[in-house]
Amino acid sequence: MAKRISLREFQESVVARLKSMVATQSSSSKLGILVGDANWLVDLTDVSEVVPVPQIVGVPLTQRWFKGVANVRGNLFSVVDLPGFLGGESVTVGVSSRLLLIHSKHIFNSALLVNRMLGLRNVEHMQEIAPANPAIPWCGPTWRDEQGREWRELKLAELVQQTPFLQVGII
Repeated sequence: MAKRISLREFQESVVARLKSMVATQSSSSKLGILVGDANWLVDLTDVSEVVPVPQIVGVPLTQRWFKGVANVRGNLFSVVDLPGFLGGESVTVGVSSRLLLIHSKHIFNSALLVNRMLGLRNVEHMQEIAPANPAIPWCGPTWRDEQGREWRELKLAELVQQTPFLQVGII
Protein backbone atom coordinates (compact mmCIF):
# COMPACT_ATOMS: atom_id res chain seq x y z
CA MET A 1 0.00 0.00 0.00
CA ALA A 2 1.28 3.46 -0.91
CA LYS A 3 2.33 5.81 1.85
CA ARG A 4 -0.13 8.64 2.41
CA ILE A 5 1.31 12.11 2.21
CA SER A 6 -0.38 15.40 2.93
CA LEU A 7 -0.79 17.98 0.20
CA ARG A 8 1.35 20.40 2.19
CA GLU A 9 4.25 17.91 2.46
CA PHE A 10 3.98 17.19 -1.26
CA GLN A 11 4.06 20.90 -2.15
CA GLU A 12 7.05 21.49 0.13
CA SER A 13 8.96 18.62 -1.46
CA VAL A 14 8.20 19.90 -4.97
CA VAL A 15 9.38 23.42 -4.04
CA ALA A 16 12.57 22.01 -2.50
CA ARG A 17 13.31 19.96 -5.63
CA LEU A 18 12.68 22.95 -7.92
CA LYS A 19 14.97 25.18 -5.85
CA SER A 20 17.68 22.55 -5.93
CA MET A 21 17.28 22.13 -9.70
CA VAL A 22 17.48 25.88 -10.32
CA ALA A 23 20.55 26.18 -8.09
CA THR A 24 22.42 23.47 -10.00
CA GLN A 25 21.39 24.62 -13.47
CA SER A 26 21.51 28.41 -13.08
CA SER A 27 25.26 28.64 -13.43
CA SER A 28 25.35 26.98 -16.85
CA SER A 29 21.84 27.56 -18.24
CA LYS A 30 21.10 31.00 -19.62
CA LEU A 31 18.07 32.49 -21.29
CA GLY A 32 18.70 33.19 -24.98
CA ILE A 33 17.17 36.37 -26.38
CA LEU A 34 17.28 38.14 -29.73
CA VAL A 35 18.19 41.82 -29.40
CA GLY A 36 18.05 43.45 -32.81
CA ASP A 37 19.88 40.85 -34.89
CA ALA A 38 22.28 39.75 -32.12
CA ASN A 39 22.01 36.77 -29.80
CA TRP A 40 22.35 37.53 -26.09
CA LEU A 41 22.39 35.39 -22.95
CA VAL A 42 20.78 36.42 -19.66
CA ASP A 43 21.18 34.70 -16.31
CA LEU A 44 17.89 33.07 -15.30
CA THR A 45 18.12 34.43 -11.76
CA ASP A 46 18.17 38.03 -13.06
CA VAL A 47 14.74 37.73 -14.69
CA SER A 48 11.59 37.24 -12.64
CA GLU A 49 9.29 36.55 -15.60
CA VAL A 50 8.94 36.73 -19.37
CA VAL A 51 5.58 37.96 -20.68
CA PRO A 52 3.98 38.85 -24.01
CA VAL A 53 4.09 42.59 -24.62
CA PRO A 54 1.06 44.35 -23.14
CA GLN A 55 -0.05 47.82 -24.19
CA ILE A 56 2.71 50.33 -23.49
CA VAL A 57 1.82 53.94 -22.72
CA GLY A 58 4.44 56.43 -23.85
CA VAL A 59 5.92 59.04 -21.54
CA PRO A 60 6.74 62.47 -23.01
CA LEU A 61 10.21 64.01 -22.81
CA THR A 62 12.06 60.71 -22.47
CA GLN A 63 14.83 59.03 -24.43
CA ARG A 64 13.75 57.32 -27.67
CA TRP A 65 14.63 53.90 -26.18
CA PHE A 66 12.37 54.41 -23.16
CA LYS A 67 9.07 53.06 -24.45
CA GLY A 68 6.96 54.07 -21.45
CA VAL A 69 5.05 52.10 -18.85
CA ALA A 70 3.09 48.87 -19.07
CA ASN A 71 0.53 47.36 -16.73
CA VAL A 72 1.46 43.77 -15.84
CA ARG A 73 -1.21 42.26 -13.59
CA GLY A 74 -1.97 45.58 -11.90
CA ASN A 75 1.66 46.69 -11.48
CA LEU A 76 3.26 49.41 -13.60
CA PHE A 77 6.62 48.53 -15.15
CA SER A 78 8.96 50.95 -16.89
CA VAL A 79 9.83 49.56 -20.32
CA VAL A 80 13.24 49.97 -21.96
CA ASP A 81 13.62 48.98 -25.61
CA LEU A 82 16.89 47.02 -25.28
CA PRO A 83 17.94 47.14 -28.96
CA GLY A 84 17.24 50.88 -28.99
CA PHE A 85 19.19 51.40 -25.78
CA LEU A 86 22.15 49.57 -27.33
CA GLY A 87 22.08 51.98 -30.28
CA GLY A 88 20.19 49.81 -32.77
CA GLU A 89 16.73 49.97 -34.27
CA SER A 90 13.80 49.90 -31.90
CA VAL A 91 11.75 46.73 -31.53
CA THR A 92 8.72 46.57 -33.78
CA VAL A 93 6.30 44.95 -31.35
CA GLY A 94 4.85 41.77 -32.79
CA VAL A 95 3.70 38.31 -31.79
CA SER A 96 7.22 37.11 -30.92
CA SER A 97 8.29 40.23 -28.96
CA ARG A 98 8.60 39.80 -25.23
CA LEU A 99 9.07 41.76 -22.02
CA LEU A 100 11.70 40.50 -19.60
CA LEU A 101 10.69 41.58 -16.12
CA ILE A 102 13.96 42.29 -14.31
CA HIS A 103 14.14 40.66 -10.90
CA SER A 104 13.29 43.09 -8.09
CA LYS A 105 16.61 42.33 -6.34
CA HIS A 106 18.22 44.53 -9.02
CA ILE A 107 15.63 47.23 -9.73
CA PHE A 108 11.97 47.72 -8.90
CA ASN A 109 9.33 47.26 -11.65
CA SER A 110 11.53 47.55 -14.70
CA ALA A 111 11.29 45.55 -17.92
CA LEU A 112 13.30 45.08 -21.11
CA LEU A 113 11.60 44.87 -24.48
CA VAL A 114 13.33 42.33 -26.74
CA ASN A 115 12.66 41.07 -30.26
CA ARG A 116 12.09 37.45 -29.27
CA MET A 117 12.97 34.61 -26.92
CA LEU A 118 15.38 31.95 -28.14
CA GLY A 119 15.02 29.49 -25.26
CA LEU A 120 17.49 28.08 -22.77
CA ARG A 121 21.14 27.77 -23.74
CA ASN A 122 23.82 25.86 -21.87
CA VAL A 123 27.18 27.66 -21.84
CA GLU A 124 28.93 24.43 -20.88
CA HIS A 125 28.43 23.39 -24.52
CA MET A 126 29.83 26.69 -25.83
CA GLN A 127 33.32 28.03 -26.31
CA GLU A 128 34.32 31.43 -24.94
CA ILE A 129 35.75 33.41 -27.86
CA ALA A 130 36.17 36.84 -26.24
CA PRO A 131 36.45 37.85 -22.59
CA ALA A 132 34.29 40.51 -20.98
CA ASN A 133 35.28 44.08 -21.79
CA PRO A 134 36.01 45.92 -18.51
CA ALA A 135 35.05 49.21 -20.20
CA ILE A 136 31.48 47.92 -20.58
CA PRO A 137 30.65 46.43 -17.16
CA TRP A 138 27.23 45.09 -18.18
CA CYS A 139 28.57 43.12 -21.12
CA GLY A 140 30.04 39.72 -20.27
CA PRO A 141 32.07 37.34 -22.42
CA THR A 142 31.18 36.30 -25.96
CA TRP A 143 30.48 32.63 -26.60
CA ARG A 144 30.22 30.45 -29.72
CA ASP A 145 27.75 27.55 -29.73
CA GLU A 146 28.06 24.22 -31.52
CA GLN A 147 26.32 25.66 -34.63
CA GLY A 148 28.85 28.51 -34.85
CA ARG A 149 26.46 31.23 -33.62
CA GLU A 150 27.86 33.95 -31.37
CA TRP A 151 26.22 34.88 -28.07
CA ARG A 152 27.05 37.87 -25.84
CA GLU A 153 26.34 37.68 -22.15
CA LEU A 154 24.22 40.48 -20.65
CA LYS A 155 24.83 41.25 -16.97
CA LEU A 156 21.53 42.77 -15.89
CA ALA A 157 22.71 43.60 -12.36
CA GLU A 158 25.38 45.88 -13.82
CA LEU A 159 23.21 47.28 -16.63
CA VAL A 160 20.52 48.62 -14.29
CA GLN A 161 23.14 50.51 -12.25
CA GLN A 162 24.49 52.46 -15.22
CA THR A 163 23.69 56.18 -15.29
CA PRO A 164 22.45 56.18 -18.93
CA PHE A 165 20.00 53.36 -18.13
CA LEU A 166 18.64 55.22 -15.10
CA GLN A 167 18.33 58.65 -16.77
CA VAL A 168 15.40 58.25 -19.15
CA GLY A 169 14.39 61.88 -19.19
CA ILE A 170 15.56 64.29 -21.87
CA ILE A 171 17.52 67.05 -20.22
